[in-house]
Order: sequence, then structure tokens, then C-alpha cells
Amino acid sequence: MSTVTVNISFQDALLRDIDRVARGEARSRSELLREAAREYIRRRERWSGLFAAGQTIARQKGLKPEDVALEIAAFRAMKGQRP
Repeated sequence: MSTVTVNISFQDALLRDIDRVARGEARSRSELLREAAREYIRRRERWSGLFAAGQTIARQKGLKPEDVALEIAAFRAMKGQRP
């Protein structure tokens, strides 16, 4: 697999945090940032899949956004009443 070098700007405090974590895990800054990017992409794709599934279910059941909001409010109210 080929690699490409990119330039990226960070605020000083964030770069210090990145370097501190990388040192603590005995890895390079590049390795840490590659893993962070992979994890971000994986999480994003997972959430996209969940939202798509939710939209499909809502469409199949004929639910509107306000129906979902009402269900959430009802659940929270019920949860708040538990001893």
C-alpha cells in the first residue's frame, strides 16, 4: 500500500496532547493520527448506517419527525417517574 505525506495544522495545545498520547503508547504521531482517522471514519459509517436503518423503519411505519419527538419525550417522562 502506498502512502502520501500531507501537511496539517494543529493548535499548539492539541499537538502537545497528540504527542503526549503517542509517547504514552510508544508510537509515532503519524501512527496515532492514522488510527484516529480510521476510527472516526468507522464510527461515522456506523452512525450513518444506524440513521439509515431508523429512517427506513420510520418510513415503513409512516412515522413523522414529530412522532419520534413525542415518543422520546414520553419515554423520558416515564423514565423520570421510576423510583
